[in-house]
Parts: sequence; structure tokens; C-alpha cells
Amino acid sequence: MPYVVTQSCCADASCVVACPVNCLHPAPGEPGFAEAEMLYVDPDSCVDCGACATACPVDAVVPHTALTPDQEPFRQLNADYFAVFPHRDRTPLAVVPRQRRLRASGPFAVAVVGAGPAGLQVADELLRHPEVTVDVLDRLPTPYGLVRSGVAPDHQATKQVERLFAMIEDQPGFGYLLGVEVGRDVRLAELAGAYDAVVYAVGASADRRLDVPGEDLAGSVAATDLVGWYNGHPDRRALAVDLSHERAVVVGNGNVALDVARVLTLDPAVLAGTDVSTEALAVLRTGGVREVVVLGRRGPAQAAFTVPELVGLRGLAEAGRLEVVVDTGGEALGTTPRERVLAEIAALPRPAAGTPRVVLRFLTRPVEVLGDAAGERVTGLRVERTRLVEVDGRVTAVATGLTEDLATGLVVRSVGYRGHPVTDLPYDDVTGTVPHERGRVRTGVYVAGWVKRGPTGFIGTNKTDAQETVEVLLDDLDVGHRADAVDGPAARARRTDLRRRLRRESGALDLAAWRRLDAEERRRGEVLGRPRVKVLDPGEAAAIARGGRDRSLRDYAVRTPGAVVARGRRAARRG
Repeated sequence: MPYVVTQSCCADASCVVACPVNCLHPAPGEPGFAEAEMLYVDPDSCVDCGACATACPVDAVVPHTALTPDQEPFRQLNADYFAVFPHRDRTPLAVVPRQRRLRASGPFAVAVVGAGPAGLQVADELLRHPEVTVDVLDRLPTPYGLVRSGVAPDHQATKQVERLFAMIEDQPGFGYLLGVEVGRDVRLAELAGAYDAVVYAVGASADRRLDVPGEDLAGSVAATDLVGWYNGHPDRRALAVDLSHERAVVVGNGNVALDVARVLTLDPAVLAGTDVSTEALAVLRTGGVREVVVLGRRGPAQAAFTVPELVGLRGLAEAGRLEVVVDTGGEALGTTPRERVLAEIAALPRPAAGTPRVVLRFLTRPVEVLGDAAGERVTGLRVERTRLVEVDGRVTAVATGLTEDLATGLVVRSVGYRGHPVTDLPYDDVTGTVPHERGRVRTGVYVAGWVKRGPTGFIGTNKTDAQETVEVLLDDLDVGHRADAVDGPAARARRTDLRRRLRRESGALDLAAWRRLDAEERRRGEVLGRPRVKVLDPGEAAAIARGGRDRSLRDYAVRTPGAVVARGRRAARRG
């Protein structure tokens, strides 16, 4: 087994195309590719050429001889996959589909609303056609969406997908209009009159509620808010997070719940080497949380944790940095990869006394958030044991009546995201998405990402999702259907006027501006030995992006005692 994949896949598929013997599976076109948590290297057909490792944009493909102790479990996961899916029927060479070419003459311009993974993947698919240019708009002055503000700071390897995004930005015809709120600063009708097509890829920014009494007490927060807070999202800077209590409770059984549990229990010295918000880090350093209980309404077999996330948690437990307790509620662990990793975690010896603890507690549901005598702050969470039953072929959890009160000062709901209505677009209140047909809302207006499919999948899922939407968009362009009937020269004039207005009235930032801010954040990170120090103040961020600095490097060094300022900083690339 010369090479092993060691993290969730970004679905760029560069490794699959680079491999001369087609040993990475599931590959594009194979069942499960779009839904796969990760890819696997077939040890029987791999020729140890290293092409996949060179092509991977996030350095996830590692020689088996270079695996770290934390990565070793992926060797067995890889072997287990091919024991079930041998792929012996595959041809020995990956088939690269022919690149589509537009039949209609261009040029064409497309506005993409949303600079997260979904929007950038749409831009990438569009820019494969030299007739197309793309402007990506976003409400924030920074791009990359949940990769910047949602991925846990201790998962810097996952954030390397930013390198892929930078390659997309480097393509001819790419442009940004950052700091522009579509629906406020500009409406769909104006975009449709200036661009040949408009694609919304705005995500799903709202959290789902628990719908239990006491949920709105101070100390009861949404995971979306807490994650944004420790990642430096400008909308979450003012979030009041009280970490003075020894126990926090996270309701939910997905990767975000694990992220929150890790961040609240990790040694702040570890987080200090990441891109965690400096303001949040100061609170985490003085916090007293020693235990995080992660509640799951159903059993281990139904949990939404991905295997790579559990492997990472096991690595922390093996290193003695966390104690991880697996409470199955009496449910036996099965033989799925997820359950096997849980069983391995449960069998680990207990670490030294005083080690922070994460409790994965299954078959438990929240009943009521308990408050103080004044009814203002959280003091606990009442929970109830559940049991599994099968209803119409689906396993569900039902109440048992056995309740327990957990003392806590912080309750975090992490039971999923939900999309808000989008100005000027139809909205399905049941699914929290925009109604569409293969991404087409109507001729000239399209959706991609979570606003299209709901909050499901991984970062890499946006690749195949974007391909479907762009294919439909190109079909419309080929038959002469555009967002507006305005001819090319008039549309170009409107587009020029719109860009000027947005820069003048909304302070819209272009690619060069983002590159300046990105370079400054990385430069500040060098001062502290971190990948970057995010600029949290929107005014300061805008000033830096436009070519100035609100605070000099000398001032910054004074505010960070012990910092050594390195000389010869790398200049920001021009867009």
C-alpha cells in the first residue's frame, strides 16, 4: 500500500486524473463518488509513482512510510474499503471526459453570489470556457465562506483547500466584488440586466432549533454562532461566551458537534498555533471547561460523525490530550468503520487525572434547558434516555421517560443548518431551499450549494453540484437564453456602471484587495508563529485591503509581547 489518503476529500479529482493506473476510488463516474467521505488507494494496482500526492491540492495523499501515528488508522480504513469494494472490473486508466465547448458565440459574463466553496466551484466550472468571465460577489470582505469561518481552527490541513481556491482566482476572467450584500446593495433585476446569468451560492446560515423550554436563556447558543465566534467571523465578534463552568453540553451528533467539543477542551497553547480568533483565544485561555458532553438522540450506528473526524479524536485520546468516553446507552457497537473506531476509543486506557474529557453520549435527547432563579442564565440541561425502534423500515428514537439533570453553564445546539429566504428568489419553507430544476430557478437565474440542495455533503460535494448547475446554465446560453434580453454592448455598459457604483457606494473590494488583506493576515501570523492572524475589525480589514494599514507593524508587535518581527515579507500577489 504505497500511498494512503488521510482526510476527507475535496473532490477536486486532480489525483484521479493524475494517476496512470486508476487506483483511486471511488472515482468520478463510479457509484458513491459525490457522496464519499474520502477516497482510497488500491494497494494492488498502485505503482508507487507519487503522481496522486503531487496532484492533491490539500496534501492529503501520503506515502505509507511517512504516516504519522495519528494517520496510521487510515491505512486500515483503506484496506477495509477494498476488502468490500475490490474494483477489479475497472479499466487500468482513468477516462477523462471531453471538455464541453459552447456552441453560442460569446463573450458571456456571469455573476456568482457567494464566495464560499460552492460559489468558487461554480466559477471554476464556468472559467473552463474561455468565452466566460465571472464576478463573484459576497457580503463579507473576505472569501471562502465556511472554509474560513466554519472549519475548526485545529483542522489546518482541511483549510489547505484555500490553495485550490487561489488557483481558481488566478484564472483569466475571474473577479471579486467583496463587501457587497446582494438584496441590499444590488438587487437581482440589476444583476440580470448586467450579466448573462446569475448563480446564487449563498449557503444555509441559520441554525435549527431544539424547540425545548429555556432554549433562549443566556448561555444557550447555536453552534453556528459559536463556531463563527472562535473562527473570527465579523458577525459573531460580540457573542458573549461564558466558559467559567466546568461542563458544557453540545446537542448533536455531527462533525460540527465534535469540532466544538475539541475546541472547548483543547489546550489553548495548541490553538495558539492556529488561525483561531485572537479575541476567542483570550477567552479560551481563561475558561474553566473540563468536560464536554456530546448528546445524540439515536445510537452510534445512526451518528453523522465522519470516520476521519473520529480518527482524529482517537488520536487526541491516544496522545493523552483528551479523555474520550463512549456512552452507547446500552446499544452494542456494530462493525461499520464508524462503530469500529468508537469501539477502539472506548477500549483506550484512561489518561492521567485532570485530563479534559469529551463524553460521546448516545440515546439521549434534551428535554429542557434549566435556568437560574431569575430565569436569565443557563444552569443545566434536563435530558431523557431514548431507545431505538423501527418504524416503516426506518430506525428512530423514542422516549423512555428516564430523565436526568446535567449541571452546565453552556448549552450548544448543533442539530443542523437551515437556509433563510433569499431576496428576489422563491423559497421552500419545508426544505429551507430555493425551488429549482437541476439548479435552474428560471432562465438566467440558478442556484448551487446548500441553497440548492440543503445543508448536506462535504466541501468536495460542491464540485459535482456545481457541475450540474453549470451544465444547465451553458445549455441555456447555447440556445440564446440569458438573464435579460439586453444585447451584449448594452449589458457590458451596465456591468461597468454597476461595478463602479458598487465600489463607490458599497466599498466593493476586488481580487487585488483581497490578496493584500490575505498577505497582511499571513504576515501578522508570522509574528506569532501562526498560519495567519485574522483581522477582525471590518473597518481595519477594508483599510488594509485598499492598500493602507490602520495599525503599523510596530504597533502590532507592541500589542503582542515577545513577538519578533521578521524582515522581508512576501508581497501580496496582484489579482
